[in-house]
Amino acid sequence: MIYILTTGGTIEGLDNTDNKSAKSSCTIIQDFIRSPNVEFAYTIESVFKKDSRDITDKDRELLARKIKKSNADKFLITHGTFTMENTAKYLGRLNLNVTIVLVGSFILGSSSNTDAPFNLGYAISSLQFLKPDVYITMNGQIFHWNNVFKNLETNKFEHSE
Repeated sequence: MIYILTTGGTIEGLDNTDNKSAKSSCTIIQDFIRSPNVEFAYTIESVFKKDSRDITDKDRELLARKIKKSNADKFLITHGTFTMENTAKYLGRLNLNVTIVLVGSFILGSSSNTDAPFNLGYAISSLQFLKPDVYITMNGQIFHWNNVFKNLETNKFEHSE
């Protein structure tokens, strides 16, 4: 069973057009999962819908509480890319002894050329093979929580080394 926790971000079609108010489209993670007709046990819970620049440690604590209360051992967290590494590091330091993968997209999930379905599929596949810890999967790569940063110049995640 994979427990999917959604938090908003570009992958869900959350578009922060004026840096003050976020506008949400009808894009739903479940639609991305249903469309290729994949079969695996999962539960989806919307924890909050925020631009990741607005996510606080209080929000991260809420995610941690949901993970601790669940009997699942595999978690997928959809997240905006601006602070995804911060959330990964927050959860990684808690040593929760479950497998957590954070995933997002660089192109709006409601856009026809979005990277969201690919990233989501890659994250789901990776989640099933990774050992318990916290990871970010983006654009065909896996990053460990303590060895990742978002390069704002290239708009890509990279290893910290």
